[in-house]
Amino acid sequence: MQPFLDVFAANPSPVRTCAATILWVGLFLACWEQPAPGQSAAPIATNIHTHLQRAEAALKANDSETATKEFRAMLALEPRNADAHFNLGLLVALQGNCQDASRDFRQALNTQPSLIKAKAMLGICDRRLGDKSAKALLEGSFSKLSDTKLRSQVGIELVGIYSGEGDSERAVPVLQKLVELNPENADILYMAQQMYAELADDTLNKLAIVAPGSARMQQVIAERLVNAGDISGATEHYRKALEIDPHLPGVRYELAEAILESSRSDAAAQAEAEKELGAVIATEGDSARVQCELAKIAVLRSDLEGAHGHYDRAFKLNPQDAEAQLGLGRILMPEKPQEARKYLELAVQSDPLNGEARYRLAQVYQRLQMPEESQKQMHLFQEIKKTKDQVRSLYRQMKKQPKTEDDETAGSEQ
Repeated sequence: MQPFLDVFAANPSPVRTCAATILWVGLFLACWEQPAPGQSAAPIATNIHTHLQRAEAALKANDSETATKEFRAMLALEPRNADAHFNLGLLVALQGNCQDASRDFRQALNTQPSLIKAKAMLGICDRRLGDKSAKALLEGSFSKLSDTKLRSQVGIELVGIYSGEGDSERAVPVLQKLVELNPENADILYMAQQMYAELADDTLNKLAIVAPGSARMQQVIAERLVNAGDISGATEHYRKALEIDPHLPGVRYELAEAILESSRSDAAAQAEAEKELGAVIATEGDSARVQCELAKIAVLRSDLEGAHGHYDRAFKLNPQDAEAQLGLGRILMPEKPQEARKYLELAVQSDPLNGEARYRLAQVYQRLQMPEESQKQMHLFQEIKKTKDQVRSLYRQMKKQPKTEDDETAGSEQ
């Protein structure tokens, strides 16, 4: 049926994608009503079924003209046949004629109001025609559709409407559902990234206007500098934030991270970061991420026993924390590979894209004489590393720092 679809694809109307998709979901048998007086029900039903079979055969042969004639023949026998109107509307929509398609979709809904796909397609066509009723139709069908492709197109239309109205509050939940339905769709991911970036910029602009000299403004500047790779500059602004508000939640932890990132091997920097983390525990309470940061400092000091204690504390605070799981596996590997295996398997479950966890699990499996499992994990590690290298390359082009795993190459900490 490709040539037939190509005709529609050449038409600029965005409705083409959904209509082409639905066409192959299946042509539904008509819901026949009582025949006109003087006619037998059986011959009419037989004739309708015959026309339906011919229409299906025509579609398979890329003959849209014959398919259209057969659907019209069905409607001549049964004018209120909802499915015939719906399928005829799809064929007309495929030709880019939303005006006539809308009429068929409306007639289908007049006979069968529960036909959700007809409501969705009518909403799409009406939006092309500038009809204000499109919004209600799309909203009424989005959550009820089971077909992923049609639901996605309806969602895209809704996001377009909401964005045009400046209603990001409604657009964001729809976008989140679209990403959930299409986690690898580049167009939808792009839409989501644009929407989130606009929201972030809007809120940053408001913050800059209402509180330009606030501690939070300094924190935002620091976080932007971290993303740009300027750790030294970020540290300065974190300190400024604390000068303005010494009790600002979250800043001391981020400052400790920045200090360690800028001077990992410097004993004075390690001590300063440790001091800030201690202040976090005293003022904001203990957490797995704080304990993991303390464990990193212990490792830098070659204090593996202390590191184990901090990672174990982090794991007890949050057994699902992948960094705590990985840290315990890393520390236990040399002397207790079987115990390390347990934590590393948990780590890859918690964070399937953690390259180091995969690499170290492969090493543990090798030591435990599990070659097949080791080979599988090593292969996954290589695939993850390749993908993340590509991401780093793209981020470099954007002059932005990607999030990185500690010890990505799995060789700096033992």
